[in-house]
Amino acid sequence: MDSTEAGTEILRGLAEAVVAYDEEKTVELARMSLKQGIDPGVAILKGLAFGMDQVGKLYETQEYFVPELLLCADAMNAALDVLKPHIKVEAQAERHSVVIGTVEGDIHEIGKNLVKIMYEAAGWTVYDLGADVKAASFSEEQKRTGAEVVAMSCLMTTSMLAIPEVIKAIKANDPDITVMVGGAPLNRELAMAYGADGYAESCGSAVKETLTALNRVKGAT
Repeated sequence: MDSTEAGTEILRGLAEAVVAYDEEKTVELARMSLKQGIDPGVAILKGLAFGMDQVGKLYETQEYFVPELLLCADAMNAALDVLKPHIKVEAQAERHSVVIGTVEGDIHEIGKNLVKIMYEAAGWTVYDLGADVKAASFSEEQKRTGAEVVAMSCLMTTSMLAIPEVIKAIKANDPDITVMVGGAPLNRELAMAYGADGYAESCGSAVKETLTALNRVKGAT
């Protein structure tokens, strides 16, 4: 097996180990990926994050429930602990900042944490509010930090109903703040209808989509 095939097998194995909530295996494969010379960001995006995408689909079809989600998250986080110290932060001419959190009524942080890692790897300053964040807290933290972007996620259909209220509060304070949303029950059309400036379908697209939205908002001011 050549190095390319070996790398592909490791990435596939990482994804499968996350789905199988096999913490020992994810750690083993994360270490193997480093020895193989796989970029840690690639291992996270095409291995761990891809696996979590599959977990999300299993949750949506009610094949997995909250206990399985938490076990999968533990397996992913164990591998992240191995990979994160090796991520090279991109140098930026302009350093960006973002307030991030999961909306009120939603305790799930898996997707949000993956997006946070992608922001940090891209050199962003990240202010993480955690999960079940009240609408006012997003706006207050943005004012406190002066962050250019507020990003929020949700996993449940019921919790996404809080998003328009959060966006309204943020924009009332400063209409020039860029608001990003993402999560399983959302799509781009719904995000725009809620008043968001941008939507990221996956953690892998979050930074690119945020920069696009940020430049669009800045260009309109």
